[in-house]
Amino acid sequence: MKTKFTVLLILFIQVLVAQEAPFTEEDVTINEFIDGTFTSPESGNSPWLVILIQGSGPTDRNGNQPMLKSNYQKKIAHELAKNNIASFRFDKRINKMQKLKIKEEDFQFDFLVDDVNSIVQHFRTKGTFKSIILAGHSQGSLVALIAAQADADAVISIAGPGKSIDEVIVEQIKLQAPGLEENARTAFDELIANGKTTNYNPFLGSIFRPSGQNFMMSWIKYDPAIEITKLNIPILIVNGTNDIQSSVQDAELLKMAKPDAQLEIIENMNHILREIKTKDNLVNTKSYNEPGRPLHPQLIPILTEFIKEQGE
Repeated sequence: MKTKFTVLLILFIQVLVAQEAPFTEEDVTINEFIDGTFTSPESGNSPWLVILIQGSGPTDRNGNQPMLKSNYQKKIAHELAKNNIASFRFDKRINKMQKLKIKEEDFQFDFLVDDVNSIVQHFRTKGTFKSIILAGHSQGSLVALIAAQADADAVISIAGPGKSIDEVIVEQIKLQAPGLEENARTAFDELIANGKTTNYNPFLGSIFRPSGQNFMMSWIKYDPAIEITKLNIPILIVNGTNDIQSSVQDAELLKMAKPDAQLEIIENMNHILREIKTKDNLVNTKSYNEPGRPLHPQLIPILTEFIKEQGE
């Protein structure tokens, strides 16, 4: 009797898990630089594939970094799958630098673009999907805008900057460390003019450290408002009113540069795509390490509607 009860309990748990996760996931290696997770809806025959491109730093496929766990990429993938949309999310190459013996001073922004292009090519050759859509978050927005110039059917910019990274950083420093923004601007100008800088406050060392200056130079040369104009495919621009890293003004700059793009501003959505109704920055930043928080309820419907318009 006890054995029969145990079997029934296991079957009941399996049914619950199946109801909670109507999708399958498979680890996929694209090449030596790229490992990721392919998430497929339960039906297994989605005509759409969304390649999720994460933000700056050593961010993994789920949208997490050391000491910061929000799972925003993983949550998007699972929610899209529930809407019959497949996705692929991956660990950034920067997470393999030590294993691959890549020195920081040799790392280039274009490597991020190359990796996305390799992913698109991998899935394109399979011929499984009618539409491949690049969805970039934060820094990943710029990566998506550049990579899409080679091959993509549509682009989604989520919390993406509307200005070059030097301008973004100077603005952030002005808000977070008033008084240092002029020094940051001077250091950036020297970096742009000479390819290197030594003229920076020690408090800005994490930004201007010598080993990272080549990467910063390779990033600065791209202006999102220019790159978006090079695309002739459907574009969705999404931002939140409570994003303390990429403002609504950034989204509006992208829209101004590409008037035919679709712009969606989500009330009270923050940078890691959660609903934060207070203007208390402490509450906002605390949510970056609260993976249990759901995504903003308006985000997935907006993404889903745009994605399903592609390749119909």
